[in-house]
Amino acid sequence: MIHYDKVTKVYNGGQHAVEDITLSIESGEFVFIVGHSGAGKTTLLKMLFAEVMPTSGSVYFESRSIGELSNKELLNMRRNIGTIFQDFRLLPTKTIYENIAFALEVAGKSDDDIKADVPHVLELVGLSDKMWSFPRELSGGEQQRVAIARAIVNQPNVLIADEPTGNLDPVNTHDVVEILKKINNLGTTVLLATHNRSVVDAVGKRVVTMDQGRLIRDDKMGKYVL
Repeated sequence: MIHYDKVTKVYNGGQHAVEDITLSIESGEFVFIVGHSGAGKTTLLKMLFAEVMPTSGSVYFESRSIGELSNKELLNMRRNIGTIFQDFRLLPTKTIYENIAFALEVAGKSDDDIKADVPHVLELVGLSDKMWSFPRELSGGEQQRVAIARAIVNQPNVLIADEPTGNLDPVNTHDVVEILKKINNLGTTVLLATHNRSVVDAVGKRVVTMDQGRLIRDDKMGKYVL
């Protein structure tokens, strides 16, 4: 489903953020991307939805080279990839319902679809009772669950989570990871970049370890080893 073929990214000044990465991820996998800060995790994920383009090598999504897609094809591809970040990125002046509805509006969904899909996805993340609240009225863990709901409301094939528990306490971290596991069990491919060793060890899924831009370990048994 996803394939990095000898991918290198060199930023201005000659810094190799990612160097000679070859990696394949199958549909339905849950894969952790781990490594110290600056290891290249975020760059690797950004190349998947073409926010960053490789200096050399190719990234493939569903057998198509991302670098060869037209603007229209790239937009359609991005609709199949949901993204979650450490800082939530919710719209502060919109209610929780409106934050999620906005993602559907951008995708061209009808009012009827929005009215049906928003409550459904909020139920999935356990926030049905917060539909008309504003982000400032929610805890950090609740805001991250809203961000997850927004990322999956268009039913993407892939969910990218870049340090989604970085600002959360252990209880909220557990809740968010359990939701990501549930989403994966429903068939969505999940790629999760994290520093959190306890999260990785508790889930027991595939772990890809990076160091200084290189892939140094690919562990099917789900252990964080550095």
